[in-house]
Amino acid sequence: MRLMGRAIADYQMIREGDRILLGLSGGKDSISLLMALRHLQTYAPITFELAAATVDPQIHGFDPSPLKDFLQTLNIPYFYQRQDIQGQAHKSMQGDSFCAFCSRLKRGILYSTARKQGYNCLALAQHLDDLAESFLLSAFFNGKLNTMKAHYTVRQRDIRVIRPLVYIREQHCRQYANSACLPIIRDNCPACFSKPTQREAMKQLLQTQEAQHPKLFQSLRQTLRPLMAIDSAVK
Repeated sequence: MRLMGRAIADYQMIREGDRILLGLSGGKDSISLLMALRHLQTYAPITFELAAATVDPQIHGFDPSPLKDFLQTLNIPYFYQRQDIQGQAHKSMQGDSFCAFCSRLKRGILYSTARKQGYNCLALAQHLDDLAESFLLSAFFNGKLNTMKAHYTVRQRDIRVIRPLVYIREQHCRQYANSACLPIIRDNCPACFSKPTQREAMKQLLQTQEAQHPKLFQSLRQTLRPLMAIDSAVK
């Protein structure tokens, strides 16, 4: 909570009266963020609303529907959208990975849900490990010093996107989710695990380096802070 609060303050993510819609896949990261934001509501000096939305891609082996009962117990507004993403990929995907295609489609559905339901802020659960991997991918393969932004405004300028976990390690999300016995939905998408990816290679590289240099991610967090900042170019 301390690191999340610092990130929210550093990048001015949450403002008085915000209506925040969280993209909830049911994985350890998004479900940890859900619980953290729900706890933040109880003591934050500003008031904000919180809801969640799940995009069910209707892929064999991945079933996020148990989240419905969990969200009902939390008394949090919840929007569940089913979309045949794999079927759409077979029809229209060109020169792209399925993961990238699926991610873009899910993001578009989340934007549409936020607009339809009147939410002005979309919260996503990427953490420091994700940002470090994106940084290496950009440097190695695109020749740019870039990573995911902590806070930005979409092109239509009606929705802000925030990533409150940008200072948090993936392992801490895993530890919290497991210790709190949260109902994690395992991602078993065959398209995601059918072959090694460049991102997985970056993850392995970071793990190897961290084993030799335990403070690696502390250094990376400082390195990435300027790159996380609000970009003048909306996404």
